[in-house]
Amino acid sequence: MIVLERWLEALVETPGLTSLHGEEARRVHRDENLAAVEVVRRFEGSIVDVGSGGGAPGIPLAVALPEREVTLLESNRRKCAFLERWARELPNVRVICGRAEEQPVDVWGLAVAKALAPPAVAAEWCLPLVAPGGAAILFVGPSAQAERVASVAEQLGAKLADGPPGLLVLRKVAPTPPGFPRRPGVARKRPLA
Repeated sequence: MIVLERWLEALVETPGLTSLHGEEARRVHRDENLAAVEVVRRFEGSIVDVGSGGGAPGIPLAVALPEREVTLLESNRRKCAFLERWARELPNVRVICGRAEEQPVDVWGLAVAKALAPPAVAAEWCLPLVAPGGAAILFVGPSAQAERVASVAEQLGAKLADGPPGLLVLRKVAPTPPGFPRRPGVARKRPLA
């Protein structure tokens, strides 16, 4: 886990990636992400971290689950450069610099997202990427409106499943319906719920 400590240090020291420092950064960027490992293990296949930013939760999950392929999907080129540095150190990590709406559908076993967008919007960006039988796991705060997210999930072939506090687990039960993903930017401007 030495690489995880070096990544956390670089994350905190790189301007524009996080405003957290010290123990709070450790708790939010390392500990919270590692706490999700047991939920992630419920689902097989490769993992895509949507809107990876500085690499959370993707890099901690890649370190904890070295047998799983983890794709860090980020649209910001400067953040992609930071992620590519860490992908060279972790053989199970690759970086795609692009938007979720422009990726192939029904491919990954699991999509994860933390601090990406309001949960209903994050669900719309994540679920089309996931193959039936997989899931999207959204890291959420106490104000997350699970009913709204469940409504979006149903429109995208998924169901809200049981998950621990702080995580919304959306199990994909059907292929992505025609018309999804919508064009870049539409989900944020006109949310489904």
